Amino acid sequence: MRSRDIAFALLILSILLILAVPTFLGALGSLPPENIRSLARSILGLTFNPYNKSLWTASPEAVAAIIWDYRGLDTLYETMVFYTAIIATLMLYREVLGSRDEVRGRGLSLIVKRGTAIALPAIVVVGLSTVLHGMLTPGGGFQGGAIMAVAPVVALIVFSRSIIEESRLTYAHLVALRSLALLGIVLVPLIPIIVTFGNAFIFQNQAKALYSFTYPSTVLDVPMGGLITFLNIFEGIAVFSAFTLAFTILLYSEKVSRKAVEGEDIGF
Repeated sequence: MRSRDIAFALLILSILLILAVPTFLGALGSLPPENIRSLARSILGLTFNPYNKSLWTASPEAVAAIIWDYRGLDTLYETMVFYTAIIATLMLYREVLGSRDEVRGRGLSLIVKRGTAIALPAIVVVGLSTVLHGMLTPGGGFQGGAIMAVAPVVALIVFSRSIIEESRLTYAHLVALRSLALLGIVLVPLIPIIVTFGNAFIFQNQAKALYSFTYPSTVLDVPMGGLITFLNIFEGIAVFSAFTLAFTILLYSEKVSRKAVEGEDIGF
């Protein structure tokens, strides 16, 4: 064994000792308890409990259940914050919205384009799967929408910005798609109240002791999580269209972008 290998092994052992000794001496403070807290125990016991449906969410995925059922209003406000951020981007580029870029790019090489053309459908499929399985496995609407948004961003870089301008995925379509998705996110929690003429809760997913309204908990024996599935779908569409819209605008050429921010430094 060479001296360099010995020195490398000693270095690794030293690093492990430096990290292990303070840990065992309690330098990190009190470690998390091994037993779960009562709140976590309650959530895990009720998230998908067909034997006690009084408070269940009909979704085996506890994170999705917490986000869209137990604290749905909080998630709705977070979505509105994201919506506001996109609006701020649109306002910054309001002078050039929907206009064609003056710089005509050719994109990358033919080999890269062909490989990208094969990969793009796979990216979209993975994103859709993440959205549609968000009530069963880790993921959901935001994660799936963000994955799908990778496809148009990669297309913009590889094929140049002209691919968006020549396709049907125009600025107006993206804005309309995002607005419809956000409208769906707002309406789905209100459907129980609308259908029952006020005899339900907002964001009511499954039947409760006071009100009997319920979204479908299963489809073909597959747990659907009730309203969680619909909210994941609308959230995925909203995130996909918002990210695509933002990157479409931000990837304008410098010549066009300069028009959007010209005069901002002096207040007009």
